[in-house]
Amino acid sequence: MSEPIPAITLPPSQNPQQEGEWLLRALHRWLDEEFIPEPVNQTIATRAAQIYLRQRFEGENDLGSLVIAIVTEMQAFDFSKSFYSEFAIANAVSDLLLDSLGIDRCCGQ
Repeated sequence: MSEPIPAITLPPSQNPQQEGEWLLRALHRWLDEEFIPEPVNQTIATRAAQIYLRQRFEGENDLGSLVIAIVTEMQAFDFSKSFYSEFAIANAVSDLLLDSLGIDRCCGQ
């Protein structure tokens, strides 16, 4: 029987505001590079960073919970002017965070 994937816990935030600003810039850059730069990308990155920042201020450190929060709250966002969806955004945030921590996205190592 296979083993469950262990949860990934982010270190407690020393400076949530700085984390949020980093995420906004990194996500915006990713959105522009993944397909094409579009004006809505800034709005998407800003909204996702706000959700992330609020969750971190509330003490959330579990990456899975952060991803679920972003998916849930981004469902209210109008993606009609974008190539993306709430799932793509949450997954991109997860990937960016894992990369910043030096964790291999393939195998969680």
